[in-house]
This record gives sequence, structure tokens and C-alpha cells, in this order.
Amino acid sequence: MKPQLLAVIVILTTIAVPAQAENLSDLNQLLSTKKCSQCDLSNAGLVQVDLTGSHLTGANLAGANLSQANLQGADLHGADLSGTSLYGANLTGANLTDANLTGTDLRNAYVGSANLAGVDLESAHVDGIKGLAATAASAEQFHRWGVREAESGNYQGAIANYQKAIQLDPELAPAYLGLAIIQYNFDYRTAAQKNNQMAINLFKKQKHELGLQTATNFQQRMILIQEADNNVAQKEGGHGQIGKFIGSVGSLLLQFLL
Repeated sequence: MKPQLLAVIVILTTIAVPAQAENLSDLNQLLSTKKCSQCDLSNAGLVQVDLTGSHLTGANLAGANLSQANLQGADLHGADLSGTSLYGANLTGANLTDANLTGTDLRNAYVGSANLAGVDLESAHVDGIKGLAATAASAEQFHRWGVREAESGNYQGAIANYQKAIQLDPELAPAYLGLAIIQYNFDYRTAAQKNNQMAINLFKKQKHELGLQTATNFQQRMILIQEADNNVAQKEGGHGQIGKFIGSVGSLLLQFLL
């Protein structure tokens, strides 16, 4: 081996080893004591690890893989969880106050009773998240999540998000329309007609022409499909029309908030 190449390798090795050793020390501390405040655990592999009640205040967990980890009751106050995978993780009762959740994967995570004060979930991935309190985000954000869930086929998740959006803002017309479309698709027709009429009334009150036109269009489709359903031979075709309407209205529901 050439001397110059050997020298470069030695230098690079010398630089890299201390950082790796330091991270490994923090990781060992966490796994042995469950106490590692201010630790550097960035990019750590902690899949399915039991960290119940762990103390991770201010810890750097950026890019770490905590998929399906048990973080029930964990203290993550001020922790950096940007880009962290918490897919399917149990965060029930965890303290996430002021944590950085930029780009965090919270899909299918359990967050019931978790403290999310000061947390911005705008860029987090929350499809299928369970137990998210209505106070965790704005009505508009819950509506956007509802649209995403509907487009991905998770209609129960969409309904939950639309309902939270309405709870926060009873005059958020697009949420009523999104809820009505899903309800009608699953034969909850009375509820669907009620929510769609609410959307029509609100869009009219707010002088939102595009929203009013879309909700009115949907109302007319419901009438036509009801008539088709009276004929058994056309009943299946009627449901097919509603399905197409769900697929085409998602982008419109988002535009209503712009």
C-alpha cells in the first residue's frame, strides 16, 4: 500500500472512532438505565426496544429508528425527533412537550394521553395515528389529514380527523363535505345528507362558490343514485358513481382551505 494512502486511512480512522465510541456509550447508558437526558442517540437503531418510563429530556434522536418501540410514559421533553421513525410506537402518556417532530414518522403510533404542548405536527407523518387529541393541531390541519387518510383508503381515520376538525371549528365547511362523502359511500345516507346540507349552508354563508358548487353537485348525485337504487339492477352502478366522486374530490377539499 502506498504510504500516502495509508496516512489518509489512519487520519480518517482517528477522526471517526471517538464519535462512534461516544454514541455507543450513550446508547449503552440508555439501554442499561433508561436515563439518557441530553444524549446523542442520532441514527440509533432501537426497533421494538422497551423504553417504558425512560428519561430522554433534550436527547438527540434525529434519524433514529424507534419503530414499534415502547415509549409509554417516556419523558421526551425538548428532544430532537426530526426524521425519527416512531412507526407503530407506543407513546401513550409520553411527555413530548416542545419536542422537534419535523418529518417524524408517527404512522400507526399510539399517542393517547401524550403531552404534545408546543409541538408542531405540520410536517410529521401521522397516517393511522391513534389517540391524537383534538387540541394537538388546528382544525385545518385535521382536515388535511382527513383528506390524506381518505385518499389512502383509511376511511375510519379520515372520519376521525374530519370530526376533530369540526369539533375545533364548527363552521369548517370542507370537513362536513368530506365526512358526508365517506358516510354516503358506506350507506350512512341520512347522516351524509345532513352533513352535506350543513356544508352547503356554510359554503353559501361564506360565499365560497367552488365549495357550494361541489356540495350541490354531490347533493344532486345523491338524489340520482337514490333513484337508481330503487331499481335493483342499477344499484351497484350507483355505488360506483359515488366511489368515483370520492376519488376526484380530494384535491378540491384541500383547495377549499387555500
